[in-house]
Amino acid sequence: MGTEEIKKEMNAANWFSQLAYDRWVPIPVSGARPSARYKHAAAVADDDGKLYIAGGSRTGRYLPDVQVFDFRGLVWSSLKFKSKVDGGKVEENGAPEVLPATSDHSMVKWGNKLLLLGGHSKANSDSMIVRFIDLETHACGVIETSGEAPVSRGGHSVTLVGSRLIIFGGEDRNRKLLNNVYALDLETMTWDVVATKQTPPAPRFDHTAAINGDRYLLIFGGCSHSIFFNDLHVLDLQTMEWSQPEVQGDLVTPRAGHSGVTIGENWYIVGGGDNKNGCPETLVLNMSKLAWSALASVKERDPLASEGLSVCSVLINGERHLVAFGGYNGKYNNEVFVMRLKPRDALRPKIFQSPAAAAAAASVTAAYALAKSEKLDFSKLNLNSNGTGKNSTEQDLASEIDALKEEKKVLELSLAEVRAENYRVKEKIDEVNGTHAELSKELHSVHGQLVAERSRCFKLEAQIAELQKMMESLQSIENEVQLLRRQKSALDQEIERSAAQRQGSGGVWRWIAG
Repeated sequence: MGTEEIKKEMNAANWFSQLAYDRWVPIPVSGARPSARYKHAAAVADDDGKLYIAGGSRTGRYLPDVQVFDFRGLVWSSLKFKSKVDGGKVEENGAPEVLPATSDHSMVKWGNKLLLLGGHSKANSDSMIVRFIDLETHACGVIETSGEAPVSRGGHSVTLVGSRLIIFGGEDRNRKLLNNVYALDLETMTWDVVATKQTPPAPRFDHTAAINGDRYLLIFGGCSHSIFFNDLHVLDLQTMEWSQPEVQGDLVTPRAGHSGVTIGENWYIVGGGDNKNGCPETLVLNMSKLAWSALASVKERDPLASEGLSVCSVLINGERHLVAFGGYNGKYNNEVFVMRLKPRDALRPKIFQSPAAAAAAASVTAAYALAKSEKLDFSKLNLNSNGTGKNSTEQDLASEIDALKEEKKVLELSLAEVRAENYRVKEKIDEVNGTHAELSKELHSVHGQLVAERSRCFKLEAQIAELQKMMESLQSIENEVQLLRRQKSALDQEIERSAAQRQGSGGVWRWIAG
């Protein structure tokens, strides 16, 4: 199912009232749109009903602008701001680049400010810079921080937990992948290194992060320079221990460049890809049950199946909506999409909606009912003394017991089907495990070949070194041969001169004697 179009004649004042639940819809926009982009930062301010888009990149060029979308008028505008440092002091040069062109950064709303952290830009910095935009005065600048700041990076995640920002992972300007954790106290603007226990996630960037219950930090997906992940990791912020829990529900494909937003206990994941294909499904993770389900799906080349898009939540007419913008899926996008969310109380993860699970639940209910019926005490029933009520009641109870027995047989058949399905699933798991074992053997074989090739390379390098020494020796020998040739030539010339002199002397004496 693709995105649905909103009719152009729809009244902009009540467009949201005509939206279907759990379906992506592009919003008709009045006036000019911002330039298409991806890897930008986005945030929504519910108090003014606006979406803020900062920076991003397009065709390898970083973008410096801040664009604002008003959900009330369905119109874009550019934010014009004043350049100040934190504290209200205007820079001396009058127009400093306090908000440089940046990509792959993060933005969160804190009070009446938007905080922008990290990202890649032409402005070099050793540590992560925190910038701000005041939504009331439109002043912007750099916030001074203290403590041990993380190295500058992009593709990291920033999660607001109470009055702290938790930063995880990313890629520094030397393309080094990171998996460390830092915290920024927004009350004191002090950085701290977070020391964690157990095995952390593999270093990665372009992942997503969420917080559940102000205690558990969840990390999903992302990529290294060659591997795309679909794993879920949890950091307990009280014990500072990492874990990788088992998840239920629908199969989730590896992805990076996706975006996520939490509403209550549900974490919505949109877009992403693996540099070859985009991810068309909108996922929901119930963070309490750790169960994935697919909420909606779009076409493969849809703008929502893009990498580097942004997703936020916005409150419209008292209802929560998802709003998505931008991304790249072979072309850069600049459309705004919304999804009206059905209350999650009416939607269970798919794993609890399957026929097998429903049959198993019914079997448990029926077994409980049958157990209760078998414990009935017939002697305590209030029957008439003439026995008529007794006979009719016994007949009714007998018929009910027969009906329960028939229902039991049906449920036993359903339970047998569930067991058969579990057996088939187990066979598939065994097959996957067998394939994994074969791939492991192949990997070990390839590893052995690589070791052998490495050994052969070392031998070749040693032979090359010996040949180089021989070449140097040959050069020395050639120089000696040239010297000997010159000496021989000089000796030959001297012998010829001596012979000529002897011949000349013999001729004079013969003349005198004659």
